[in-house]
Amino acid sequence: MRRLLLTIRYDGSAYHGYQVQSNSITVQEVFQDAVEKVFNSRLNVIGCSRTDSGVHANMYCITLDTDMSISPSNTVLALNTYLPDDIAVYDCKEVSLDFHPRYCCKSKEYVYKIYNGKYRNPFCARYAFWYRYSIDADYLNEEAQAFVGKYDYSGFCSVKSDVDDTVREIYSFDVWREGDYVYFKVVGDGFLYNMVRIMVGTLLFVSEGKIKSGELKDIILSKDRARAGKTAPPQGLYLNKVNY
Repeated sequence: MRRLLLTIRYDGSAYHGYQVQSNSITVQEVFQDAVEKVFNSRLNVIGCSRTDSGVHANMYCITLDTDMSISPSNTVLALNTYLPDDIAVYDCKEVSLDFHPRYCCKSKEYVYKIYNGKYRNPFCARYAFWYRYSIDADYLNEEAQAFVGKYDYSGFCSVKSDVDDTVREIYSFDVWREGDYVYFKVVGDGFLYNMVRIMVGTLLFVSEGKIKSGELKDIILSKDRARAGKTAPPQGLYLNKVNY
């Protein structure tokens, strides 16, 4: 038996997240369909994370077990033949049988992308959140440092979250501007349901003056979802990197 680690990227616009659902099309379902055609069996594929409906991934890792001797490079070519244009495999390698794409992960990096132009841009609609009000990226970068550290982030997750442990460690949080785009990059040991989108929404409340400068730390420690900001829309969010 061999365990293959596949690295993919996908446009999440047409999917209700990664994980298989009974009544909605997902990335996992479509990927399993392609795997079945290549390996002549509906193999169990295990992903590194859940992603929400409409969220994208620049790097997403999946494992599958097979007895077939197909090479990693041919696996990439074969899967891409059957995958739709919005999902692509770009790496494959053999790993040990005890490797798990989720539990062996040391950290994840997410990027949230805002189009901060004055007028709506139809070419950005699926890949960035249009926010028309001016953003001072340097100011938000300073405020975002309040997130860095190990805290109970129960005030920064959706009520749909069903995890018992809500403590997470954020290693870095950077905000910067490139032309009309503002980027939010956060790296941590793990993230709760909607956590990054709520962090970004909270920083936008800071930008709007609804949350005062220096108040973020107290909001985090309060563990009160009502004190944090709105949940930013999904289309601006990318799972950018998974570190093992």
